[in-house]
Amino acid sequence: MTAYVGRRIAQAVFVVWAAFTVTFFALRLLPGDPVALMLSNRSTGGAPTPQEIATIRADLGFDRPAVVQYFSALGDLLHGDLGRSIQSGRTVSSTIAVSLPKTMDLGMVALVLSLVGGLALAVAANLGPSALRRQVLRSVPSMIISLPSFWVGLLLIQLFALHWRIFPSLNATGVSGVILPAVTLALPGIALIAQVLGKSLHSTLQEPYVDTIRAAGAGPLRVLVGHGLRNAAIPAVTVIGLLVGNLIGGAVVVETVFSRPGMGRDIGFAVTNQDLPVVQGVVIVASLAFVTVNLAVDLLYPVLDPRMRSTSRSVAAR
Repeated sequence: MTAYVGRRIAQAVFVVWAAFTVTFFALRLLPGDPVALMLSNRSTGGAPTPQEIATIRADLGFDRPAVVQYFSALGDLLHGDLGRSIQSGRTVSSTIAVSLPKTMDLGMVALVLSLVGGLALAVAANLGPSALRRQVLRSVPSMIISLPSFWVGLLLIQLFALHWRIFPSLNATGVSGVILPAVTLALPGIALIAQVLGKSLHSTLQEPYVDTIRAAGAGPLRVLVGHGLRNAAIPAVTVIGLLVGNLIGGAVVVETVFSRPGMGRDIGFAVTNQDLPVVQGVVIVASLAFVTVNLAVDLLYPVLDPRMRSTSRSVAAR
């Protein structure tokens, strides 16, 4: 088990390094000059002179070759330094420290809604005598996942904030202010979990041992929840790792639509203004969250399926 965990941690480190490397060089291929863009946004007015651009480029290290910049940034990252924002001059770490808790609050609520909603929809789609009802419920995830997040967000604002005035609309704080953004962010996750778990449950319920349980007198709900759900859960648990990535990406759109402060809105602003250190810092934090969740999912597999424990032991023995 120790060897298994060690390999997974090594893979996680590689993923973070790869995300850092790809992001670093991809951002430097973008057209335009981030220093010139920063100076053009200054409040004093007037076009920046070539001397001003050259001076600030030297201060930021942008006048050095890309490979030198890369290894310098990699060394700073290993010491916990994510650099400074080109636009604000603040450290990227402090910028993320302010926005990360807000995005985490939104993401955690959306994750819970995704798990609960996806589980309920998957169970409902495999329960009951009506084949037509089950088929309709199985088609719901495909319909949900096809809806654009920005359109869903605007629709929820129109209905629940402006028309019925149940929830606040834009830039709202507190519990009521997180409901509409969390629902918007959770809908693709609900569809993803319901689709994967629903198909897995349907296949599991066709297994011979399920017929034996039914013959012993177990009711449909007990068969489905008490026996089928655990065996069908492994594909859905795998999806949770992907779901975290979707939540991080979806936060960019949702926080922009609802004017919520957070990492999503920060990275949207940073990309627009070519604030390279902020973009790279957010990508690194997002990749760390992604690999951490996937590592936890990998360690959860043996708990859900005892057969994997013996497989892990046999692999470690080799």
